Amino acid sequence: MATATKDYYATLGVKKSASAEDIRKAFRKLARKYHPDVNPGDKTAEEKFKALSEANDVLSDPKKRKIYDQLGFYSDNIDAATADAYARAGGGTGGASSGFPGGQPQGAGPQGANFDFGGFDFSDLFEGAGSRSRKASSGGFKDIFSGMFGGRGAAAQEGPEPGSDLEYQVNVPFWTAIRGGVMRLNITRRDVCGTCHGKGYIESPGTCPECGGAGQVTQTGGRMKFNVTCPRCHGTGKNISTCTTCHGEGTVEKTEPLEVRIKAGTRDGQRIRIPGKGNAGSHGGPTGDLYAIIRTGDHPIFHREGDDIHLTVPVTVSEAALGAKVEVPTIDGRAMLKIPPGTQSGQKLRLREKGVPSATKEGTRGDEIVEIKTAVPMPRDERSKEILRELAKLNPEDPRAELWKSV
Repeated sequence: MATATKDYYATLGVKKSASAEDIRKAFRKLARKYHPDVNPGDKTAEEKFKALSEANDVLSDPKKRKIYDQLGFYSDNIDAATADAYARAGGGTGGASSGFPGGQPQGAGPQGANFDFGGFDFSDLFEGAGSRSRKASSGGFKDIFSGMFGGRGAAAQEGPEPGSDLEYQVNVPFWTAIRGGVMRLNITRRDVCGTCHGKGYIESPGTCPECGGAGQVTQTGGRMKFNVTCPRCHGTGKNISTCTTCHGEGTVEKTEPLEVRIKAGTRDGQRIRIPGKGNAGSHGGPTGDLYAIIRTGDHPIFHREGDDIHLTVPVTVSEAALGAKVEVPTIDGRAMLKIPPGTQSGQKLRLREKGVPSATKEGTRGDEIVEIKTAVPMPRDERSKEILRELAKLNPEDPRAELWKSV
């Protein structure tokens, strides 16, 4: 079925020299006026909106716009290299000798008579040529046209594409990360459109009004006519229209609640995979996954490093010097810690298996590392001062002796 070349610039009401910003503004202005939501039940406005969307889709994309400017029409079956080759050969809308490279202007006979190539499928010519076509030079007809037709001009079949994965940061309180629990959050993701069920279009009874069910239309490039995939039905021949809910994307943005189960012993920075909660795939592709990135909270006393718990415990001078058993806090409650005689300030003692249960190794847990801090008393009476002086006489060791040996 033949169709006239569409003037996308006229559709948007802009000049051919219009900038990308001019095109964007023109489309937004007209789209607000003719949008189906603004004109419910108005078929004329709906068709106008479809034409605007098609024009904007081509002219807002620099690569598509270049092909359109070179050939006078656009098809997904034509790549930029093919369009360049055709334009250099004198084709397109701008050349006086548009068509075949070299010699006479394309379509001219011995007396300059113009031939009508309308409805002629060049792919049949090239396929029938057999080995002769394969021996043709790189500048021949097949090299130029094969990219346009993609074989026999059939619609490019878009296969399933998987949805993308999502990442969300989850702030988990200190005790929840240690003991486990459930975190509730709201996520925003792309879900399958409920109106078109992910297809991006709505199918109505009958055949495509643009191609009459053939799946192809004839576009004019210079003095030649080409069979290309119908831009409305994408080669299906069916009466389809763009879904007004998802605007042809097949997915819509959706915010939904989600529960993330936190396993006991979960560490800071750990990634928890939640299958099927990423963005929906297109054309029947699988849904992506969601990854929860854990950020654990702090505690005023305990400091966690991996599965170990660190804390600082103050002791008296006599406890550090003579040794003692003191009560210290742990994540499980209270525990007794043995202070060896002569323990120095800053020395670290270990309580075995008093740390965090491992989230990856069943039945194991970390330790609690206790750093000793000696609390030096302030003598408030003469008797206390006298005792300290007597203690210094009985223990004359110089604590800085080793320091001076290293100077």
